[in-house]
Amino acid sequence: MKTLFIIVAVVGLMSGCGSNTKNSQEQVPAGSTEAVDMHNPKNSLDYKGTYTGKIPTAGGEGMLVTIELGDNTFVRTIEYVGKKEAPFVEKGSYTWNADGNTVILDADKDSPNQYFVENGILTQLDMSGNKIAGELADMYILKKK
Repeated sequence: MKTLFIIVAVVGLMSGCGSNTKNSQEQVPAGSTEAVDMHNPKNSLDYKGTYTGKIPTAGGEGMLVTIELGDNTFVRTIEYVGKKEAPFVEKGSYTWNADGNTVILDADKDSPNQYFVENGILTQLDMSGNKIAGELADMYILKKK
């Protein structure tokens, strides 16, 4: 009888050990009903490629902007519409913001260098990293080729 009791106790202890084998990333805080979405443009979109668009300027007809995003590198070409100047070409690297939704070009600090990334779209942000508002807001969008 004692032997049977010991066997049952050992089996009970063994079945209780290791029962919590879930990965810590899979666990949801107690009482939480929300699922945490870890997806962002950086890890879930095919963002690499070439984007183009016509961005408004303070004077003139605007500028044609092309940005090629590679593996942490970029090439940005700016050509002023109606001007006979040669296109301005910048090359460098880029990083992502903490949320993984904005690329930050390591480029001329006097021009906007942050672009919000969506599926097939880069949206130029203002110098402070905010979306541009107003009636011209839709003109700050570069579309993927």
